Amino acid sequence: TVENLQTVPVAVTSLGEEQLAQRGIDNITSVQQYSPNTTLQVSRGTNSTLTAYIRGIGQQDPLWGFEPGVGIYIDDVYLARPQGAALDVYDVERVEVLRGPQGTLYGRNTIGGAVKYVTKTLTGDNQLALRGTLGSYNQRDVKISGQTGLSDTVFVSGAFASFNRDGFGKFLNTGDENYNKDLMSGRLSLQWNVADNFRVNLAADKTVDDSNPRGGFRLFPSALAPTDTRPTKVYDANISMPVENKVETEGQSLTLTWDVNDNWTIKSITAKREGVTDTNIDFDSTSFPTLDIPAFYEDEQTSQELQFLYTGERLKVASGLYYYSGEACGAFGQVVYGLSTTENGGCVDTDSTAFYSQGSYQLDEKWSLTLGGRYTKDDKDASVYRYVYNGYKFPREPGGTLIGVQTDFTDSASFSHFS
Repeated sequence: TVENLQTVPVAVTSLGEEQLAQRGIDNITSVQQYSPNTTLQVSRGTNSTLTAYIRGIGQQDPLWGFEPGVGIYIDDVYLARPQGAALDVYDVERVEVLRGPQGTLYGRNTIGGAVKYVTKTLTGDNQLALRGTLGSYNQRDVKISGQTGLSDTVFVSGAFASFNRDGFGKFLNTGDENYNKDLMSGRLSLQWNVADNFRVNLAADKTVDDSNPRGGFRLFPSALAPTDTRPTKVYDANISMPVENKVETEGQSLTLTWDVNDNWTIKSITAKREGVTDTNIDFDSTSFPTLDIPAFYEDEQTSQELQFLYTGERLKVASGLYYYSGEACGAFGQVVYGLSTTENGGCVDTDSTAFYSQGSYQLDEKWSLTLGGRYTKDDKDASVYRYVYNGYKFPREPGGTLIGVQTDFTDSASFSHFS
């Protein structure tokens, strides 16, 4: 439902398509400039891994063992992992930032708040939009989107975006770009109006980020790499690792919406998502492998949400059931002086079930009473290892000789909470 932001009893920032375009916002991280108490930044080493904080609550480290405190959503579908969550803005109707806990209203992991990316509504009209951007550092961005009606009740839409930019600096010892951008993304959607009060929406999206890993600026030269060209610009660096980095994410969703009558709406949201990241993080930014971190992340998730929404003259109620099943895996090596690699890795499997409800009753023109609650139960299984190899070893690749096992275990735990 559409409401005036001045009367909505939550702290929310909402930016529509025109506002985003007028302010030059082409990535969700730029929204932080217009949302108080919000930090949305690209995490270390990539263009598309997100660090999100709202009111001081969030997730700093993108490792698979951590749960985020700020939920990121695409059309009501929760993104469990931060890899690929620094979304580029295209085919968008609005971006919302909701500050404060949202768990009594929908979804998962929103104790700090939620960031919602809402794509364009399908209307069946014939539409085609093309937007191009040329800028400094050889920036070349293209966004194409359109929709049409296949019949009076079936509508389709598609969108494609390509974002390219040379680096703000270079890796001085290899000549490769540093802080460049090479990303493509696409989305397909279909809506079937089965009846006047029943809609079926199908959507699929995919993003591929081939940008180089990001190198840091050294304030002081390293005695271990005396021949390195010393950077004089903040975006210049040296690197001792392959200049390779790739983030791939994709997802599919099915949304069923039934307007039972003027007051009740029932919505089902079924989704599946997966992602793979291979990255190289050179912590010391020299041509000598003082401290190199080759890493990978893999994740997949399935979620099902059933919402029951009531809107009356004075009373509004949002209730629902939420189920999530996901596996997050990864490994990163700590290569010290190129002599040995300590590889830390494992997987975390999560099954989560939640029930939530919130009601708000308008007492008069100025006062309303709101009550809400949520019960969540999580079952987690984890496998964790820490191996030491002789030589330089990349995760998931042969190499090095195993010389020690420091950790190797599996465990499980269950958590439940009502608030």
